[in-house]
Amino acid sequence: MIDRLTTAWAQYFPGVAVATAVALAASFIAQRYGAPAMLMGLLLGMAFHFLNETPRVGPGLELAAVKALRLGVALLGLRLTVADVVSLGWTPVLLVIFAVLATLLFGVVLSRILGCDRQLGVLTGGSVAICGASAAMAISSVLPKGPDTQRQTLFTIIGVTSLSTIAMVLYPIIGDVLQLNDQEMGIFIGATIHDVAQVVGAGYSVSPATGDLGTFIKLLRVAMLVPVVLMIGIVVRTKVSAAVDRQKAPAVPLFLIGFIVLFAVNSSGFIPSEVIQPVANLAPVLLLVAIAALGIRTSMQEVMTIGMKPVMLIVGETFFIAAVIVAYLLWIAK
Repeated sequence: MIDRLTTAWAQYFPGVAVATAVALAASFIAQRYGAPAMLMGLLLGMAFHFLNETPRVGPGLELAAVKALRLGVALLGLRLTVADVVSLGWTPVLLVIFAVLATLLFGVVLSRILGCDRQLGVLTGGSVAICGASAAMAISSVLPKGPDTQRQTLFTIIGVTSLSTIAMVLYPIIGDVLQLNDQEMGIFIGATIHDVAQVVGAGYSVSPATGDLGTFIKLLRVAMLVPVVLMIGIVVRTKVSAAVDRQKAPAVPLFLIGFIVLFAVNSSGFIPSEVIQPVANLAPVLLLVAIAALGIRTSMQEVMTIGMKPVMLIVGETFFIAAVIVAYLLWIAK
């Protein structure tokens, strides 16, 4: 037993240590300059891509990129409760469900129109619709693995985090031009910006009320992660007919079941928040380590070869979900 632990330590520690060091550096830069931590972790990781060629580092990087990701997504369940959802009423819930599913479908349709891989349409559409980089990594984990999967995932993460940062600055200005009140602004920001951190930044830059509502709306979108990823996983397995390919199709991942269980535990109130909160705070830490490892394993040159059509795809999806929410606020909700 001790020999096995020693062997595992020697095999995985170097890569995990490298990914953790890059994640810590990214966190420091993000806090110092107000940049998205996920994007910083990804870009810093890609700058150290040469380490991926070191045999001692490879196994640990794979462990961090896969296992840390899945555990981090599962722990997101501790950051949301049923009370958070119920407190908003049914109208925002139905609006979010419609916007998420419509954006995902739009991504698939637009990918076909642009001549992109339909899998890229699912990946970018789900990331834009739900919760940015976290959704990109979760959806990628249930898609069939191919030669372009990793490159598409990295491109999606870069795209959604970059667009989220731009939206954090522009959307409060757009909302002011449209003469949205604090509540409408909260719905607009929470339902359209991709990453949670940028929703918080944009919302509280308008007012505390906008920030609170925007964060709740965003959490509703995060709650859609589990049913959407489950749906994608089931569709993937249904559409794969050949026995050899079916083996490549991922089953419903355990980390999504973990998300549901932890969401239920957090909603029950049986465990004090003083116990849950420190564990819940591990989720963004693990996701940052995972994305740093993913960045180290991928070269910028590979990502840049993806072309302009995928850029048009992810920008189009961003405009689509914003247009859906603005149309609701200006014409349906009035």
